[in-house]
Amino acid sequence: MLTTIIYRSHFCDDVPVKALESMVAAASIKNRDADVTGILLFNGTHFFQLLEGPEEKVKAIYQTICEDRRHYNVVELLCDYAPSRRFGKVGMELFDLREHDRDEVLQTILDKGTSKYQLTFNDRALQFFRTFVEATEKENYFEIPVDNGWAFIPQGNARRVDPQAAMQLAECGFAFQPIIDPLSQEIVSLEALLRTASGDSPKAFFAALSGDAVYEADLRSKHAAFALASALDLHEQTISVNLLPMTLVKIPNAVPTLLQAIELNGLVPEQIIVEFTESEVISQFDAFTQAVRSLKAAGISVAIDHFGAGFAGLLLLAQFQPDRIKISRDLIRDVHKSGPRQAIVQAIIKCCASLEIAVSAVGVEKAEEWMWLESAGIFQFQGHLFAEPCFCGIPPVAWPEKKSLL
Repeated sequence: MLTTIIYRSHFCDDVPVKALESMVAAASIKNRDADVTGILLFNGTHFFQLLEGPEEKVKAIYQTICEDRRHYNVVELLCDYAPSRRFGKVGMELFDLREHDRDEVLQTILDKGTSKYQLTFNDRALQFFRTFVEATEKENYFEIPVDNGWAFIPQGNARRVDPQAAMQLAECGFAFQPIIDPLSQEIVSLEALLRTASGDSPKAFFAALSGDAVYEADLRSKHAAFALASALDLHEQTISVNLLPMTLVKIPNAVPTLLQAIELNGLVPEQIIVEFTESEVISQFDAFTQAVRSLKAAGISVAIDHFGAGFAGLLLLAQFQPDRIKISRDLIRDVHKSGPRQAIVQAIIKCCASLEIAVSAVGVEKAEEWMWLESAGIFQFQGHLFAEPCFCGIPPVAWPEKKSLL
């Protein structure tokens, strides 16, 4: 299958530009042997390359390119398929943009085309060429250092309580994980993550339940979460709990029941955030929306969790505006290397900024993910990079610290 990959990257400052000639010559031989076409643009700082050829060969060459230490910030902009090559000559051809007039180089690239159809910039792949040559991608291109320069070392020990004493023989347990602002070293909120009484996953907790019993158990579990928060003396801390969307619809007086559990444990509605996972099916959307309005009217904040992982995200934003959204791990994973993920995350940030909705990123596991997201304008994070969930307790946080130059 004919595959096209386009990427951009940053040329390392300590590599002489004169090395380009030998790099291109070696790449050309490798591409010819693999029946792969390479069109490489260089502007003195950044590379931009289109690779075309058999899928396995193109992906193998791209993997080698990603591991090359002579450049960094390698971002895949496009991976697509086509019926024929845009540039039929296999090998590698370099266009040094410093040696070409900007208005002429685009046509020069088109003239290299060998497709049986006339190449035009209506072609999506070639639109990327125009964007790079005209440098219109700069506002969306966030650089991260070749060496991230940060250390993440947990400070202190976890603070735990006896789950049986705290929750009075509850049928479930909870693990707390902080949502933090890393640079200001502030815990924004603590999320209470549902577990079984022995610490197993939410899936295990709900496994033996069916029908409305699922929603009844979901609602009851929040009393255990608030009891544990109270035992941990979190009366001044914002606390997030997850609720199945249909729990608000299926269980009569769900909102008053939540409010009662909050009060009984010495907490106040204003410190509680109720999170709904976007991917959960909402079969009675109007009733759900009305219940959310009741939550907000009582002082409880509302968040959409795993935003971008389901199909209802934009509809939820249009129907009611949550106080915050948490971008799905599926979009966060390796965002520093993926142009499509970067574009989607930036669109979410821009949309939420217009609606004054706070944005946080969940599932952050790599320093490079955090650095790119911080550059893009996200300042609240949750993930194993900073702290893992702690069963019946609060984990220590690994705040980012600059590595010593010595």
